[in-house]
Amino acid sequence: MKNLFKLRENGSNVRTEVTAGITTFLTMVYIVIVNPAILSSVGIPLDQVFMATIIAAVIGTLLMAFFANYPIAIAPGMGLNAYFATVVGAEGLSYQTIFGAVFLAGVLFILLSLTKLRETLIFAIPASLKFGITAGIGLFIAFIGLREAGFVVASEATLVTLGDLSDKTVMLALIGLLLILIFISLKIKGSLFIGMLVTGLLAYFTNQLQFDGLVDTPPMPVFFDIDIAGVFSNGLYGVVFVFLLVTLFDTTGTMIGVAEQAKLMKDGKLPRAKSALMADAVATTTGSLFGTSPSSAYIESAAGVGAGGRTGLTSLVVGLLFIMTMFFSPIINAISMVPAITAPVLIIVGCFMMEGLAKIDWKKFDEAFPAFAIILTMPLTSSIATGIAVGFITYPLMKALGGSAKSVHPLLYIFGLIFLIQMIFFPVH
Repeated sequence: MKNLFKLRENGSNVRTEVTAGITTFLTMVYIVIVNPAILSSVGIPLDQVFMATIIAAVIGTLLMAFFANYPIAIAPGMGLNAYFATVVGAEGLSYQTIFGAVFLAGVLFILLSLTKLRETLIFAIPASLKFGITAGIGLFIAFIGLREAGFVVASEATLVTLGDLSDKTVMLALIGLLLILIFISLKIKGSLFIGMLVTGLLAYFTNQLQFDGLVDTPPMPVFFDIDIAGVFSNGLYGVVFVFLLVTLFDTTGTMIGVAEQAKLMKDGKLPRAKSALMADAVATTTGSLFGTSPSSAYIESAAGVGAGGRTGLTSLVVGLLFIMTMFFSPIINAISMVPAITAPVLIIVGCFMMEGLAKIDWKKFDEAFPAFAIILTMPLTSSIATGIAVGFITYPLMKALGGSAKSVHPLLYIFGLIFLIQMIFFPVH
């Protein structure tokens, strides 16, 4: 096990990796509840989506573990599932046809992953954008944590305002946050996971965590009869493009962010990038056949990295736990319904991911503003893809206007234009 995942070379050990895997899993397991809820709203059988979600997560995460050796988990992405449901509802098309679009996007994704394009793109991204992406993702997940905990709530006057601190859920989350901060201050190993464990126990004894059974027989997964021909007959090329583009850059941005936090980047490059990217591509393609929207690398992987995860053993643990959810769906459902358990972790990990901001040259405005635009846009639009798009558009534009056009990799100009077209004509909300 140690040799397979090179634990010693990465400064880790089995206990730390297992703890990190559990931490990542607990912060992203909500997807097995949320994804079926969203996709079943357009007529897809809920049990089918439940199993498809797990299958896609297991395949993608295990491929990431064994072939890329990264502590990055993969599962059907949030945002893309909402876009899927929107397309089905707005266009009046069958979900089999849209699954055909997802399948084609996945195949194109695989083909791109076999080329140097995606790796070249990662290497072409300047340091300021990389650090901006990391920080933007950090603020994004921190905001998710604040919202789930009830620390902030919607407001008609100011859009967001302080929540009710006397609410029992908010109080539980606040206690969990304080506990983790204490554990970190005391330099206790696995502070994030221990904090979640103690918070879970408090939730149970205060009747905020209740179990309706423990074990259930998993539904039988079946292949969907996807309608690829319908994609062409209905001219859904734009839909395929959106699925491909958003998945492409959601995953790339997330991998950069998580790898940067874990200090896995080597001279600004991501080793074994092709294997990491292929894991996501295969998960997307396979998931479409069983009945779920495109998959993506999960920003919640940063929680596991924050707990010490550095290798694919973390991902292996996540994959195995996803397999277990097939049998323990009542427990997973109960935990997922208590956001106060995982929300504090997201907030603290968001803080960890601010570290790279110190490495941005804020005195060079053409370097600083694109990074700032990413950091600002991601949490305010609740979209990693939108934040990346804004960065890709503003960076080459400002460099060109400032007389430094040749310092920008040609791919940034190409994708900056593609992103501009996508945001104007094919926006994903």
